[in-house]
Amino acid sequence: MNDIRYRKELESLENQRLASFAMRSAASRGRRFPEEESISRTCYQRDIDRIVHSRAFRRLEYKTQVFVNYEGDHYRTRLTHTFEVSMVARALARSLALNEDLTEAIALAHDLGHTPFGHAGEEILNELMVDHGGFEHNRQSLRVVEYLEKRYPRFDGLNLTWEVREGLIKHASAFDHPDADGYEPEKRVSLEGQVVNLADEIAYNCHDLEDGLRSRVIDWKHLEAIPIWQIAFQEVGGQSLEPDIARHEAVRFIKDYFVKDAIRSSADAIKNLSPQTPDDARNHLTCLIGFSMHAQRMIHELSTFLLHNFYFHYRVIRMTTKAKWFLRDLFERYTTTQRLLPDKIQRYIQVSGDKERVICDYIAGMTDRFALDEYQKLTDPGSRI
Repeated sequence: MNDIRYRKELESLENQRLASFAMRSAASRGRRFPEEESISRTCYQRDIDRIVHSRAFRRLEYKTQVFVNYEGDHYRTRLTHTFEVSMVARALARSLALNEDLTEAIALAHDLGHTPFGHAGEEILNELMVDHGGFEHNRQSLRVVEYLEKRYPRFDGLNLTWEVREGLIKHASAFDHPDADGYEPEKRVSLEGQVVNLADEIAYNCHDLEDGLRSRVIDWKHLEAIPIWQIAFQEVGGQSLEPDIARHEAVRFIKDYFVKDAIRSSADAIKNLSPQTPDDARNHLTCLIGFSMHAQRMIHELSTFLLHNFYFHYRVIRMTTKAKWFLRDLFERYTTTQRLLPDKIQRYIQVSGDKERVICDYIAGMTDRFALDEYQKLTDPGSRI
């Protein structure tokens, strides 16, 4: 008996188990550069492999989520954040009978364009590039997978499917409002893409809360005014647990609460609209994947609390301010003295004729530690070159 499942069988299984409004691999709009299909993988499974094997994905391990890498071994990085988003997104997609592989591919690639030092890096690069097209990390993620990764002889980028690329450029959160020009901006992203947007919001609110408590930037007593924390702490019996266990259990409860609410609320919205195809959902005026009004209010309260008590805390502001200072300095040194750059980057500038964009790409791709090392090499007379 042959137990091997080939691509055609996998595509057939999608037809059996996915909802009518879910994306099917066989219905993909395909890749920018035509390629022979894989024998054993669907197109979205192949995208997952390409993303995970990319250099940009590996670099996420040393890029800041909130705390810079050297601040501690147990704080989230861009890479661990990406994995948490992927896990939440797959759980949502599975419950709603959506395409898990497409969902995972979008989730794994959604932060490939992030700079070193988190949103501070994005803010300073956008400021420095204001006269050269600006900088936005979702568009940069698309740029990474369409152009900057150099792995194949016939084309630049990863040559991902249209649906994954659309999911990247239409990724939206409280921090992101991308311009989806070229990817049907008048339409909503696929339901799989909407799932990733919501999973990102759940993941960063929950793990940033945990990191804030672990670091003691957030004081336990300040959380008494946050309704979702009060409910969670009471439900897990936090008063009788060790602080580390209580923190973990309460955050786990909060994440589970938002995931369950998102499943129920999204299922209701889908049922009310009754879409028959993926485009029925994409053409709808509002997103179908979302929270109930009650949960939306709760996560907004949590986000507002984190903004004022964590992201704006002086320890975090010190880190981000320092990052902006020396990233600006790096950019200005490179643009003033092009020969400071590696030969390969200088060649890219000659070919493209766009010095500022190539330098921006170079800095955006740096990890925290590489950017720090590079700055030290250029400014410290005693440092090895």
